[in-house]
Amino acid sequence: MGGCVTQPTVPEKKAEIPAFPPPPEAARIVWERSIHSSADVVDDSKDGALRRFVTGEVRAGEGLDKPYGVAVRNGKVYVGDTVARNVVVYDLNARKFTRLGIEEPGGLRMPFGIDIDPQGNVYVLDGTLKRVHVYDANGKFLRMLGNDMKWSRPAGLALDAKRRRIYVVDAGGVDSNDHKVRAIDLDTGKALLEIGKRGDGNGEFNLPRDAVVGADGLLYVVDGGNFRIQVFDADGKFVKTFGAIGRQSGQFARPKEIAADNEGNIYVADSAFGNFQIFNKEGQLLLDVGSRGPQDQPAKFMLPSGIAVDSDGRIYMVDQFFRKVEVFRPAHLPANAAYGKR
Repeated sequence: MGGCVTQPTVPEKKAEIPAFPPPPEAARIVWERSIHSSADVVDDSKDGALRRFVTGEVRAGEGLDKPYGVAVRNGKVYVGDTVARNVVVYDLNARKFTRLGIEEPGGLRMPFGIDIDPQGNVYVLDGTLKRVHVYDANGKFLRMLGNDMKWSRPAGLALDAKRRRIYVVDAGGVDSNDHKVRAIDLDTGKALLEIGKRGDGNGEFNLPRDAVVGADGLLYVVDGGNFRIQVFDADGKFVKTFGAIGRQSGQFARPKEIAADNEGNIYVADSAFGNFQIFNKEGQLLLDVGSRGPQDQPAKFMLPSGIAVDSDGRIYMVDQFFRKVEVFRPAHLPANAAYGKR
């Protein structure tokens, strides 16, 4: 008789949403969503949804081939795809998906660093063409910057809209001394100044990767080969440095890209740790978010690269290997809040 007894149904355990720091501490950052393709952003059609319900077909979208850099403004997320050779644009509020840098003029080959000005113009550093392409908010190509300069291996950029300049990070190479940052005037396209040379002293670089202008107006540069962040003023004068090589929180193993929020905090993606770390403007560690792990789990990374912070405090980090963008929000921000709205 025991074989005929119906076993009680055990309710499926609801997956816990990753929060940082983890319980029992109060969460400050919460994982929100993953973006793998256009299907994660664009609304499904009624006919398509019905067909998949009947046939069991899985919804497909346009995915990412090898994403690298990312920038975001008011919920509009720009992701450079180095294999597709264009920039993918996810409009999370309008639920739209487009691309830019496909057609000439303005066609891209190797989009790396991306930044956006207050008018919505998009600046994309092309590592192959060795210049910066500028597009308007609708994706129309406007002009190029830095095409008359000699670059070794341009890798990242940072926009300083207030001072009307853009900083381009040259990673150099093993046999190159071009480990430096150059500032370009946005209006004239002329070089303004150069910061650094190869070395490990204050103001010197070894394989710099990326840069960002903080809320304090200072320039923060990822000095990858020296495993630190260096900080400079508008004249290129060295101010301070923080970070060191190591395996502990607050140290770096393979720092890639950097971002800043409106409160003056600095975010650094580390490919070896599989996470990003948040520092205050004094360089003190506040929190580390994410870890290495399998693709099908949220807040897990294998090869993170680009990172960006929107005006509402949401954080966007790209994983090259898993070909995705992970989105995190401040714990105080409602989960259903519009993107980029404070």
